[in-house]
Amino acid sequence: MTNFAPAPPTLGCRTSPVLKQRGQREVFCGLTGIIWLHRKMQDAFFLVVGSRTCAHLLQSAAGVMIFAEPRFGTAILEESDLAGLNDAHAELDREVGTLLTRRPDIRQLFLVGSCPSEVIKLDLSRAAERLTKLYAPRVRVLEYSGSGIETTFTEGEDACLAAMVPVLPETQARNLVIAGALPDVVEDQMLGLLKDLGIGQVQVLPARTVEMEVEVGPKTVFALTQPFLGSTHAALVRRGATFIAAPFPLGEEGTTAWLAAIANEFEVDRATFDAVTEAPRRRARQAVAKAAASLEGKSVFFFPDSQLEIPLARFLTRECGMTSLEVGSPYIHDTLHGPDLDLLPKGPQISEGQDVDLQLDRCRAARPDLTVCGLGLANPLEAEGLSTKWAIELIFTPVHFYEQAGDLASLFARPLRRKGILEAAE
Repeated sequence: MTNFAPAPPTLGCRTSPVLKQRGQREVFCGLTGIIWLHRKMQDAFFLVVGSRTCAHLLQSAAGVMIFAEPRFGTAILEESDLAGLNDAHAELDREVGTLLTRRPDIRQLFLVGSCPSEVIKLDLSRAAERLTKLYAPRVRVLEYSGSGIETTFTEGEDACLAAMVPVLPETQARNLVIAGALPDVVEDQMLGLLKDLGIGQVQVLPARTVEMEVEVGPKTVFALTQPFLGSTHAALVRRGATFIAAPFPLGEEGTTAWLAAIANEFEVDRATFDAVTEAPRRRARQAVAKAAASLEGKSVFFFPDSQLEIPLARFLTRECGMTSLEVGSPYIHDTLHGPDLDLLPKGPQISEGQDVDLQLDRCRAARPDLTVCGLGLANPLEAEGLSTKWAIELIFTPVHFYEQAGDLASLFARPLRRKGILEAAE
């Protein structure tokens, strides 16, 4: 078997001490995942069981026009529901019936828990079972939690995909499952690369429609495109699938390593691998070099937010010439993040979890050239003279695989270029 993966540094960060912090955190709501999932799953509908605040969050985050017909909505809990004066399950059944009558195109309905529904202990699991019996086989009803009480915002997607895995059809065939929601154009690029490598029977979770649904069995192997899918990984392993561990496909090196792990699994020969990847690798390297000219020699500090921090630090350090001072992540899952930690040169402080005041102190003392953080911290840090990059932008922007590598580098270069222009104008 040929190993196409890039060589790791002499000393990586996989065995580095991890600073584990448990304190006040700056997190974004897990309902946010609906914003990209509802665009991806064309026959699904996400019904949030929550408050008016939940509805306002989704509408403002998605920028939905009033005359649009989105694939999400909110079943608003009124004061009488919260006070226990109404039968919340009867109210929910009525809202679901109205929705499915008005929208016969819905094939999958997700009941999404929120902070309010969890506080009043509304059992959405029981509701999903009851509604599935009522509307099957035309509509499949599933539930998951999008509450932001104890989670970071990308875990909304993880919870959604993990909820789908137990009901996926069984197969005895050898197939490859790719888990993680990507923009359609990026997904098509990925599938094109895998097809050119000669890898057939590839399915994507989440599928765009029920008709394209994933099958899972004891011969299934799977890879992840997103580093925040710990629960999805566990659910697929419970179904008997085997995980292909690899760095995540961010940048030229990460994409090559990700493809290499899959190619090794399917015994693709070196000549085929080189023929398929040589041109896009060259384009990616050229695009990254052009965009990263202003990043060379600069330092970066990551606050924990999206769980993309470790693969992004690897990309910025190895491909863009930056120095990582601290790489914070909400959670570190060795099976998922280990391959990227192997490639990240030893040096930065690796931290898991957050005590935001202590981390702000470390950031201010370090004075990094660029700070990657959540929306709530960006403006205060900018006011203190630190350049910042919104972590959430890295989720909403296509950044995976070869053709987006230059765009990924540009996202980090832009704040530094802006700061340089402003300083020159003063």
